[in-house]
Amino acid sequence: MELLGSTLTATYARPKTSHFLPAISTMASSYRGTQLPVTFNPVSHQWRSNSYLRAGSAIPSIQHGRDGNLDLVRSKTMFYPSNRAILSTRYTPDDWYKSNQSNYRESESSRNSAERLRKDTLRLMQDREQLTRRTQEHTSKNIGERLNDIVFWRSELNHEIDNMVTEIAALAEVKRRLDRALAETEGPLQVSQECLYHRERRMSIDLVHDGVEKNLIKEVEVIKSCQERMRRHLDRAIAQLASNRAAQHELERDLSDKVTAQRIDDRCHHLRNTSDGISYYRGVDRLDPSLSLPESWSKFTDDNILQSQSERATSHKLRDEIEVLLNTTSNEMWSQFNSANVAFTNRISEIADTKNSLHTHLAKTLQEIFQTEMLIDSLKKALRDKENPLKVAQTRLEERTRRPNVELCRDNPHHRLVGEVREIEDTIHKLQDRLMEAEATLHTLVKTKVTLEHDLSIKANSLFLDQDKCMGMRKTFPSTPRLVGYT
Repeated sequence: MELLGSTLTATYARPKTSHFLPAISTMASSYRGTQLPVTFNPVSHQWRSNSYLRAGSAIPSIQHGRDGNLDLVRSKTMFYPSNRAILSTRYTPDDWYKSNQSNYRESESSRNSAERLRKDTLRLMQDREQLTRRTQEHTSKNIGERLNDIVFWRSELNHEIDNMVTEIAALAEVKRRLDRALAETEGPLQVSQECLYHRERRMSIDLVHDGVEKNLIKEVEVIKSCQERMRRHLDRAIAQLASNRAAQHELERDLSDKVTAQRIDDRCHHLRNTSDGISYYRGVDRLDPSLSLPESWSKFTDDNILQSQSERATSHKLRDEIEVLLNTTSNEMWSQFNSANVAFTNRISEIADTKNSLHTHLAKTLQEIFQTEMLIDSLKKALRDKENPLKVAQTRLEERTRRPNVELCRDNPHHRLVGEVREIEDTIHKLQDRLMEAEATLHTLVKTKVTLEHDLSIKANSLFLDQDKCMGMRKTFPSTPRLVGYT
């Protein structure tokens, strides 16, 4: 049973003035009761012994001082009975009996009061001892419960810190992979841009906006788009790592406070009444340096854990997004890379076929040029061959114009010679026309040959750029593990 409030002081335990002897006025009244004409004179009572006066030592110290002084005076002015001539009666037997009875009653009352005081005091001491012990046990129990709460929250903090450290390491690893993947995209981007730059060196008709150029431009756009998304997620990862480390710092600071509080409370919990180092600290119970209540104390740690869990969930989600991003960007770049390679292959095949066709046509053109040159030579020779017959026919006509008189006859030979001359001249004109046509055809063939040769050089240049330059560089395109940041 626990005592509440403060213990009331018993009425018999209050300070009480002791009166072992009746007052002077009382004694005087007793004298008046016997009708003894005795006049009170202090000097006449100097025969009383000091032992009788010392019986009233229970009165206050001031009275005791006065009695001491009175005893000193009496000792100096004492009259012994043998020196007195007349022995007068001072008290009656009834006064003596009453005085004794009063002393008995006073003694019994004092003893009863002292006994009651002693018993009440012992009971009070026992009750207060039990109350103090129970209070101390209850306080120790409360400190033990507090220690259990601290240990619980400390274990929760340790568990959350371990999870957060693991999450920070995982996010840092994903961030490093993202960094490496982002760095790996610089090579393909440079290759694509150099391919476009090299293909700008194509000549003449081959400088076309073909499928290869479209795929290269799209490849550059895809790589830049992937880089932009990677940079955004990289910035998010850096910010999330900062948030994770901030949450970890709050947890570690809270854990450090919990460790210190646990050490202090554990020392307090093991303190006993016989322990060393206990002392008085006056007024410490009136101080209240508290900054929190049990509810706000547990809520503070719970909020830190919830904040850490929220940051971990956000970090885990971001890691999943980065994983998906790495796979997506790798697939996009590889898909576009393959499309560009297919376009390159097709274009190289077309250029190679065209080049082979040009070689065939050039060979045929050269053959035709050779034959046309042979024809021209034949025409020229034929024209040279017609010169002498024409000369012969014209000479004959000219010679026959010198026939005399009537002999200048327009006879059949004359007609044949005229017809021969005209026939030869017509043949010469036709041969000359054919010669001109042959020379024009030869010129056209030569021009075609030059065109074919130029086109062949163009095709050879384009084939060199696409097949040797571009496709040679594109062999360095990173593999899928490198694009997702594993190597």
